[in-house]
Amino acid sequence: MTVIKNVFVVGAGQMGTGIAQVFAQSDIRVLLYDQNEEALTKALHSMERILDRSVEKERISEQDKQATINNVTITNTIKDVASCDLAVEAAVENLEVKKAIFKELSTYAPSHAILATNTSSLSITEIAAVTKHPEQFIGMHFMNPVPVMKLVEIIRGLQTSDTTHQAIEAITKKINKTAVESKDYPGFVANRILMPMINEAIYTVYEGVATVEDIDTVMKLGANHPMGPLTLADFIGLDTCLYIMEVLYDGFGDSKYRPCPLLRQYVKAGWLGKKSGRGFYDYNEIR
Repeated sequence: MTVIKNVFVVGAGQMGTGIAQVFAQSDIRVLLYDQNEEALTKALHSMERILDRSVEKERISEQDKQATINNVTITNTIKDVASCDLAVEAAVENLEVKKAIFKELSTYAPSHAILATNTSSLSITEIAAVTKHPEQFIGMHFMNPVPVMKLVEIIRGLQTSDTTHQAIEAITKKINKTAVESKDYPGFVANRILMPMINEAIYTVYEGVATVEDIDTVMKLGANHPMGPLTLADFIGLDTCLYIMEVLYDGFGDSKYRPCPLLRQYVKAGWLGKKSGRGFYDYNEIR
């Protein structure tokens, strides 16, 4: 079984930064890769701010914080994956983009390395097919925000080996996360359940059943959800929600997964949620 001491994380966005942090906090060396040097600098600053808050709340010591930061190195050279035992991709949720990344990673990664994708909905088997060693490919779906959320969905592709699966289960436990295994079906478990709920909440707005605020209040107070579905959609990104719904709709061919027309309209308008300043809520006003 592969012993994982060095991890290569692809993508310095919110997910990639969080993934890098949780590995680094478990005394694992991390190379955080992104083509955009500005994104890498922002990622380090973001990580430091999150760790500073943990120090202030006495969850970790200043020494722990510094050890975590010291375990992370940034790079804009994908060939640096050659020094790693595991590569975790956290790029945009787009099949062709992920395939292109893994073709490169497979070219430069050492022969023993495991390649993992943080995809929340796409076919593990299909992405694995572009790599040299599909038996060493697996899905490792972290939840957002990564440092807080305990769950990791582990998804085996058709050719994923038992030893690869065992290694990923072991490293998931080492970074203090709970592993749940899912079969390789569109959306896996989390998004197969979550996204249709969000889509139905959007239909409820579309049909004029209730206001955005009241729909969120019903689910928070009536179903004890920590966050309303429309707030959550804005947090995830409405473009990401639409893409995942399309994956479910195409993958199962079932009309119950049809994306709401209002969701499509918002994405076309550039109302993508919190990241764009406007979604179901106006974040420019909140500021």
